[in-house]
Order: sequence, then C-alpha cells, then structure tokens
Amino acid sequence: MRFVVAFGVVSMLADFVYEGARGIVGPYLATFGANAAVVGLVTGAGEAVALVLRLFTGPLSDRTRRYWSISITGYVITVIAVPLLGAATAFWQAATAVVAERFGKAVRTPARDTMLGFASAGIGRGKAFGLHEALDQSGALLGPLLVAGMVALSGYRLGLAVLAVPGVAAVLTLVWLRRAVPMPAAYEPDDVAPPKSSSDADGGPSWRFSGRFWVYSGFTALTMVGFATFGVLSYHLEVASVVPRWQIPVVYAAAMGADALTALGSGWLYERVGLRGLVVLPFLTAVVPFLSFSTRAALVWVGALVWGAAMGVHESTMRAAVTDLVPARRRGTGYGTFTAVYGLAWLAGGAVTGELYDTSRSALHLFVLATQAAALVAFLPLALGRRTSDRAL
Repeated sequence: MRFVVAFGVVSMLADFVYEGARGIVGPYLATFGANAAVVGLVTGAGEAVALVLRLFTGPLSDRTRRYWSISITGYVITVIAVPLLGAATAFWQAATAVVAERFGKAVRTPARDTMLGFASAGIGRGKAFGLHEALDQSGALLGPLLVAGMVALSGYRLGLAVLAVPGVAAVLTLVWLRRAVPMPAAYEPDDVAPPKSSSDADGGPSWRFSGRFWVYSGFTALTMVGFATFGVLSYHLEVASVVPRWQIPVVYAAAMGADALTALGSGWLYERVGLRGLVVLPFLTAVVPFLSFSTRAALVWVGALVWGAAMGVHESTMRAAVTDLVPARRRGTGYGTFTAVYGLAWLAGGAVTGELYDTSRSALHLFVLATQAAALVAFLPLALGRRTSDRAL
C-alpha cells in the first residue's frame, strides 16, 4: 500500500504538469488559427501516440524488465515537453509539443503499471488502481487551477511555464522511490511473477490473449470512438464564448475532480462485480455532447463532470482488468495491446467529433448515440460471462 501511495504522489505531481496543460490545449491551439477539426486531430493524435505506442513500450518493459529506467525516461520527456509548449511561436511547434508530451506517457505507463500490478497482488486490483488513480487525479485537479490563475494574470504562456516546477518535483520523487524499492516484482508471489529469463518474458505474439480480453478491448474501443477529447470540448468553450477564458482550465479541473472520485468508486465496484460495472460507460459517453457542446454554462459544467466520471471509470477499471486478464509475465504487452486499441479508437473519435462539430452538431449527436448503442451490444458477453478471473492463453 505504501508503494501504491508513493507512486500516486509521483503521478499526482506529473498530472499537475500535463493535465494543467491539457486543460488549455484546445483554446491555446486556437490562438495559432486552428479550427475544431484540427484541434480534434492534434489532440486525438496525441492520445493515439500515448496509447498505440505502448504496443512497443509494453513488450520492451517485459523483455528488459528495466521498469524504473523506462518509467523515469517517460516522465522526463513530459516534464520537458510542457514548458516547450508554452514557448512555441508557430502552430507546428505547439502541435509537436502536444504529441511529445503524450509520447512521454506512452514510454512510461506500461512499466509503471506493471510495477503497480506487482504491488496490487496483496491489496486487490481494483482497490490499488482505484487509489492510485484518485491520487493521480488530485494533481489533475490542482494543475488546471494553477494554470487558470496564471492565465487570468498573464495569459497561456505563463500558465504553461510555471508547470516546470511540479515536473522537477515529480522526477526527484520518482528517483527517491526507485532507491527505496529497487525491485517491485518482489511484492508478487513467485508463482505468478515474471520469469527471470528475458527470453521467456515476451510469451508469444500479442494477439494470443483470451477471448474475453479481446471482447473487453472491443467494447472499450466502441465507447471511445464516440468520446470527444477535452481539446475539442475546450475549443468549443473558447470559440463560443461560453465561459471566460480563465475559467476553461477550471472546467477541466472540475472534470478531473469527478475523475478522481469516480475512480475510487469504480475500483470498489470492480472488486465486487468485475467488468459488469462498466455498463455505465456507454450511457455517460452518450450524454456528453448534449451537455458539453451547449452554449449554456450550467450544462457545460455538468457535461465536464460527466466527461470526467467516464474517464475515472476507464482509467481505474481499465488497468485493473488488464492486470487480471493477462498473465503476469506479459502484463507490459497486455497493457500495450489494450491501450493501442483504446488509442486508435480515441484518435478516430477525436477526429470525427471535431469534424462533425464544424459541420453538423445534429450529426455529431447521432454519431455518438450510434456508437454507444453498438458498445452496449458488445458489452453483453462481458455482462453474461464470467468475472475477470479468466486468464490469457
């Protein structure tokens, strides 16, 4: 538990940095002349990079077992990319920094989650990942609030520059944790821990997972195809003048607060009913565009809370489920494969919702409703099947 909490503090500080930036990415890109479709494409591409590249970084962590080195590298990339975003003088520079920040997340996350998976063996998967996500999102709540204050005082660039301070603190804390716990694999019993031979760590091609793993991946992908990135949502707040500019990161902070609270509840629910608790996701996703693309401030605030709640379910239960659905020796590969599917779906969702926002709001609503109806159909095997104690092939 102490290890999970300590890593939660690291993630809290890192989220202070990159979630503080993400709260204003949409309107910040708009200052370079980007429209909603371009914002959706850039932010969707960033999410895809953060998730799809784990197809490579996940197996890399399995083969090398250099979990700490890989994690630290990823955090350093993020800490550098965010201040550079604030220093951009052209659209391509800003877009590159957005994607680079997400690349850092792709590098570190499979190795980090594998270490958390080891520690969760004696705690409970849902409890451990839910607690970590809640701590993680507390930084995502505070970061946008700091940025909001800086934007109110001096604009976007100062808001991004000050995020270098918690970034340095995150890296220093991570280095300290590495010295305190050099071998996190020791937390998990020997009968399920990864093999010591790196030649055995890969365990075969990434598609050789259980059928239940792939059904879960397909359901999650369908929910994400209809899930707008916050870049598109915040772009709407800017161009439609729904709230004052300085309030946009505060709206994002509210979403992250909902994320943190929902993660705790979702982790608790996962321990009791397994994947069946995910039935709420299509319903949450379906109502987001009706609320978040409104021109009424009250509805936008509610939409942000719903959007954050959906993210809390995804980001806590997602990692807990993958930990249960794949063998320990292939967890990095399992995380990478699942999140690649997740990321490609979100890339498509970000691009389509951004394009439909520019062309037809009614078509956007219909598209989201159709994808979530399909997600509910895909959910049936999970609802009727066994709990997530299934193991991969």
